[in-house]
Amino acid sequence: MFLAKGRKQSLRTICAALTGAFLLGFVTLLLKPSSYTLDIQDAPSTHSTIFNSQLYVQGPPTQRFRDNLRNDTKYITSWASAGWTNDVITYGNLIYLALITDRIPIIPKFLSHHIDPSAPPFVFGEIIDIPRLSQSIGIHLLQWHEVKDPESQVLDDLGCWTVWETVQHHIEIPEPRKNNFEHLSSVIKCMTITDISWTRTPAWVELTSLSKQHNHASFWSLASLAFPEARSNSLALSPTNHLSLQHKVSLPPDDHLLCFDFLYYISAHHTWEWELDYSPAWRFVGQHMRWTANMETLADAHARRAMNVPVNDPTPPYITIHIRHGDFREQCEEVPVDQCFASLPVIARRVSEVQEELRTRKGIQVTHIIMTSDESDPEWWSEVRALGWTWVDYAAERTEEIYGKWHPVFIDAIIQSNGVGFVGTRGSTMSTLASRRVESWHGGATRLISWGSPGADDH
Repeated sequence: MFLAKGRKQSLRTICAALTGAFLLGFVTLLLKPSSYTLDIQDAPSTHSTIFNSQLYVQGPPTQRFRDNLRNDTKYITSWASAGWTNDVITYGNLIYLALITDRIPIIPKFLSHHIDPSAPPFVFGEIIDIPRLSQSIGIHLLQWHEVKDPESQVLDDLGCWTVWETVQHHIEIPEPRKNNFEHLSSVIKCMTITDISWTRTPAWVELTSLSKQHNHASFWSLASLAFPEARSNSLALSPTNHLSLQHKVSLPPDDHLLCFDFLYYISAHHTWEWELDYSPAWRFVGQHMRWTANMETLADAHARRAMNVPVNDPTPPYITIHIRHGDFREQCEEVPVDQCFASLPVIARRVSEVQEELRTRKGIQVTHIIMTSDESDPEWWSEVRALGWTWVDYAAERTEEIYGKWHPVFIDAIIQSNGVGFVGTRGSTMSTLASRRVESWHGGATRLISWGSPGADDH
């Protein structure tokens, strides 16, 4: 009995030792770094941690964009033609579409449609931190000036899909979203001088939604056009229907460089999805679109001066407000403006709610309030001052003169995003993104003010 028992114990010991050795070796193998060296000529994995634009193109910018595209890599691009914040959303949608189609996005410059037509296009990577974004989402982003020489005068032919013509039923003459680039010589270089022929996307790309505004396309419907079967079937039903303007050629939508005219009106489940907390484009791309360090520093300096913070003191926590009046006046229609927009006492009530939430939830006492607004009435601003709130005086700062016409808009957005609290205007995409950033980046408290009729924000 003793010997039998001892044998059983020895067998157990041997088995345990062998099992342990196996598991240790297996884990060591898993944790051991790979010994191979990435060949720079090999197409990098879309989940590579090496984000070097030279891995995704043949070399320096070329006269023709096709000469710089790799044969073993597929790309996707689009363009924008709305206000800057809408264009941020558009490019966020483009990058999300790149993620789900396993392509490399090529990002154009921002155009100054709603700032000043005389302002030159602004490079995406000079306001958005591309290396940080790439690391966060797992793919690299190219910018057009890395692909094609911005000074090139070569007119490249390209076939693209038009989404706008399919989903925007209100337009009188069905046509692609022109983005003004085919008519404005001042921004032609932003389009890398490309002569585009357009093919209408199939009707089934339209988003099925309970919303009354059926003017969005579905992410995954558009994504299917990046793959052979849906592409082939769609081209059989939707031949090219718009010749290129210059060369009058008819090209099917390019497969190597998949392109769409306008990707602002794109959602997964519901229209205006960036306003909703589950928005995949926001969760997987938008919240990772952080500012460059230079822009952060510049905005912080403006905010500190607005709050009269001593030089050696840290930037205090603050709440930002964004009140949009300007073009929203048109939506007031028959309602007098003073009854259409929320009054300053209504705005102050929302600020108090944010202050109280920050006190109870985060233990922060916030007394600094920064107003950002397109309101031009001096009396309104005097009432803002009477509430003890402040703002950035861009005229006194000579911001446009020193940095350019884009910068007041950029600085407003960055200051809004860096507050611990935010109060904005419902329906404004600038407010939507500011509230998303404050919640995501700082765990902050936010409110959006309803407007459009007397007492719209009563609650």
